[in-house]
Amino acid sequence: MKRNIVVAITGASGATYGVRLLEVLLAAGCDIHLSISEAAVDVFKQELDLTVDMDNFSPSMLMLDSGAILRDPKLQGLRSTAGISSDSSNVLGMGMGEPGGIHYCHWRDLLSPIGSGSFQTDGMVVCPCSFGTLSAIAHGTSANLIHRAAEVHLKEHRRLVLVPRETPLSLVQIENMRRAAELGAVVLPAMPGFYHGVKLISDLVDFVVSRVCDQLEIPNALIQRWGSSG
Repeated sequence: MKRNIVVAITGASGATYGVRLLEVLLAAGCDIHLSISEAAVDVFKQELDLTVDMDNFSPSMLMLDSGAILRDPKLQGLRSTAGISSDSSNVLGMGMGEPGGIHYCHWRDLLSPIGSGSFQTDGMVVCPCSFGTLSAIAHGTSANLIHRAAEVHLKEHRRLVLVPRETPLSLVQIENMRRAAELGAVVLPAMPGFYHGVKLISDLVDFVVSRVCDQLEIPNALIQRWGSSG
């Protein structure tokens, strides 16, 4: 069964976490409703040298292509678990009838389906989550679609995962994280562990993405888990 997941990428450092999360969710056969903040566009350019046109968006702008997914054994394992055949021609699943697809939602489009509680989803992730976005969510300001979609997930008691990336933290930021957690959000800072046989930076990225997927109850084998063998 396909799962509807809302993914928001905002202007905190750590754009690579958001891109990898999209790859993993696609491989797991999820329908992704993606929104990108204006500040995130600048971060994509600064950190990954990616140019994103928010008004004419294509998944290829985020390096999401069929070849990369087919070459990655971790993603192939996810596709197998999701029951997606290895010879599927629609790897990115851009059609609504296919397993897994990206449906872009402009951050200014408050009429988007994800802005309504009547639109059924299985959770939302803000990854990475800027502290400006986290503050807006914690205080219910709803100045754009990302804020509104997060508010919807809180009021509908659906899973909302926030992935902030900042250090050190001010007392204001700590208090906003506490407030968000009290409201029902999962605060999952981008703080990778080092106990799973880290060899590459991608291993650290996968640690955080794996923990996000755990919160969404999406089976994954992105990392070697504590206590497991091999």
